[in-house]
Amino acid sequence: MLSKSVRAAALLFPGLLAGAFGYGAVNVLYAFREVPLDVRFTFHTALMRVNGPVMQSLMGLAVLSTLVLAVRSKGWPRWVAATASALTFISFLVTRFGNVPINQDIKRWAVGTPPSDYADILRRWELFHFTRTGCALIAFILVIGVVAGSLPVQDRARH
Repeated sequence: MLSKSVRAAALLFPGLLAGAFGYGAVNVLYAFREVPLDVRFTFHTALMRVNGPVMQSLMGLAVLSTLVLAVRSKGWPRWVAATASALTFISFLVTRFGNVPINQDIKRWAVGTPPSDYADILRRWELFHFTRTGCALIAFILVIGVVAGSLPVQDRARH
């Protein structure tokens, strides 16, 4: 059976990651669409400056905790946890190579003029964001399945 700390970490960090990305997808992104561009660009830049270290740390902890869950599991739970770890890592890659470069562009637009195709670029940022959110959410659901499946029957009845 998996230790409580492995199960807790594997639930906590991917859950926080999916929640943070989900909040951004449901609330922040739609709020961005309702404000003037200069406000959006300024707030987006400030948000990314604050989010950078927090989200990078959270993504690292989510990948690590799901990887430990995979290593400590056996049979089908190992493969499910490994898939969750891979999805979490994909969310990192999408962020690093999709969202971050566009964030750098938006940072310049906040103090200058956006290019004529800025709307297409913002749509691409949103597509990357929905992709990483989906990966994180599916990873979290997979971890829930592994952790719930690893509890002895009597513990499942209590939860």
